[in-house]
Amino acid sequence: MNYGEKTVGKITGLMDKLAGIALLAAMFLVVANVVLRVTVGKPILGTYEYIGFITTAIIGLAIAHCAFLNGHIAVGFIMDRFGESIRFKVDAIVHLVSILFLALFSYHIVDYARNMAMVGEVSPTTKTPFYPFVYLVALGMFALCGVLLMRMINITMRIKSKNG
Repeated sequence: MNYGEKTVGKITGLMDKLAGIALLAAMFLVVANVVLRVTVGKPILGTYEYIGFITTAIIGLAIAHCAFLNGHIAVGFIMDRFGESIRFKVDAIVHLVSILFLALFSYHIVDYARNMAMVGEVSPTTKTPFYPFVYLVALGMFALCGVLLMRMINITMRIKSKNG
């Protein structure tokens, strides 16, 4: 593992740990809400909204590390029929297109979050601003873009080493 891979692994690993903490917070919030609803008859106001925000944070923070660990589903039954050289080239093209899409996607998500912040858009029940969670999704997509860039560089290096 080279320096770039270690750095990307550390960054995405930290984000994944934060996602784990958010998952734990969501779990505690749901349990506390149920216990308060059953025992006192008063649930926590806005639990549904908070769980939505926390879930957004979990997905945004964890997606890049999942990709770093190759945790996503890959369908390769067609590509397995081709030679290694063709597979590397197709992988490089797919990674390049994915990087471009995710970079553009991240840019527009940041722009959307900035607009939400300027307008002051908040959730209806708890009046929690939406934009910090939208920024977290953008961060996750940007980190995923970094993982794919690292992979594409590795694929390109393998293609070059095969071709001499």
